[in-house]
Amino acid sequence: MTDEEIMPGSASTLELARSAVQSMYRADRASQSLGLEILDVAPGSVRVCMTVRPEMVNGHNLCHGGVIFTLADSAFAFACNSRGEPMVAAGASIEFLAPTPAGERLTALATEVSRGARHGIYDVRVTKSSGESVALFRGRGARLRPPTPNGTTS
Repeated sequence: MTDEEIMPGSASTLELARSAVQSMYRADRASQSLGLEILDVAPGSVRVCMTVRPEMVNGHNLCHGGVIFTLADSAFAFACNSRGEPMVAAGASIEFLAPTPAGERLTALATEVSRGARHGIYDVRVTKSSGESVALFRGRGARLRPPTPNGTTS
């Protein structure tokens, strides 16, 4: 069965991905404060964008690297949670490739590289509206385990 086909009595994986990401976004004040917009969602993949505002620039009048990292991290978080199973970041790294001025619209595309029973690897490419790459991010997600009856994780 493809992602777009619906099994009787259950949502398609595409609908599940969209629902999981929207639910997470509604509670994600950090992403909301960036003005982040969700453009596309698929299982294991999310594309988001934001515009660099004046309060996001550093002393060189360029977008602060921490803001770009946060954009990429948000895309990573949505992608690794798009399958409806809670995951959190276990590690991440970023390479900054080009400066970004205020007013630029940045897009971050997060894609699943691998996903196992407990961990997943996701790559995020951040680009300017021209298509030029601004940053490459790699995140490692760890699946949250449900709490045991005594309140600890297994």
